[in-house]
Amino acid sequence: MLINQAVTQFLQHLVSIDRSKETVRGYDAELGYFNHFLTAKYNGPVYLEDVELSDMEEYLASLKNRGISTATRNRVVYVLRSFYNYCRKRELCEKNHAELLEPVKIIQKERDFITEEEFHTLIEKIKQPVIRTVIQTMFYTGGRITEMKNLKIRDVDLENSVIHIIEGKGKKDRDIPISQTLHGILTNYFNNIREHDDISTDFFFAIPKSGSISGNYVNRLLKEAVDELGWEKHITAHVLRHSFGTNLLEKGASLVSIQKLLGHANLTVTSRYLHQDKSKLAEVVNLL
Repeated sequence: MLINQAVTQFLQHLVSIDRSKETVRGYDAELGYFNHFLTAKYNGPVYLEDVELSDMEEYLASLKNRGISTATRNRVVYVLRSFYNYCRKRELCEKNHAELLEPVKIIQKERDFITEEEFHTLIEKIKQPVIRTVIQTMFYTGGRITEMKNLKIRDVDLENSVIHIIEGKGKKDRDIPISQTLHGILTNYFNNIREHDDISTDFFFAIPKSGSISGNYVNRLLKEAVDELGWEKHITAHVLRHSFGTNLLEKGASLVSIQKLLGHANLTVTSRYLHQDKSKLAEVVNLL
């Protein structure tokens, strides 16, 4: 069986066991890159049973040589293991070479984040009104860009000041309270910015031309704003989510509260996720 045929079956399997759309899309992309690598290497379609451990290791080495992060390369190892585990159980191949792949040691990097003051400066540079509101919502809720894209009108309860995230990462639902600051922003957006007559979609955030929003467009406008300000920071939609948690932590919020708001499965992820300024750490040790 050709690899692309096995991948199609594997993706159908993921859908059948209710893996999220984002998860399926991610597996599809990673396995597509791997198949493209093999096709180029062997100058044609490759059969599943012809792939050796050395091919996988060579692919991982090529990712390293291209400067791909340790976290991404480790995810590739996990994806290959899952794919070949499925293929072995379904007897699509005789051996699961991927189980011999060594995990990549992840190097944790200190992430960029922005303070409230920096955020107010940044948001002034975002002129597109819909995207401006999306960026404000992410900063004040910690929501993921995919969650903002999928948000429906019915999910934003302004009367009770809560946003319902339906099937977030891992297909988990959660509620995020709407702060007083954000409530005014969203009310103004819904009443005065969102062009209801020109948009036949129930997405809450929608540009008339497309009826939705694009994560790439959000990140592009963020980059343009950062460049205009002359900042050296790398600000993306995910950095806004990171900044939400970090600013709450510095204001005294508990890790457990931040964990629930961000939708993390455990505190380990939350604690690794948050930035701790060196000056703040110095203040902590000086308490003794």
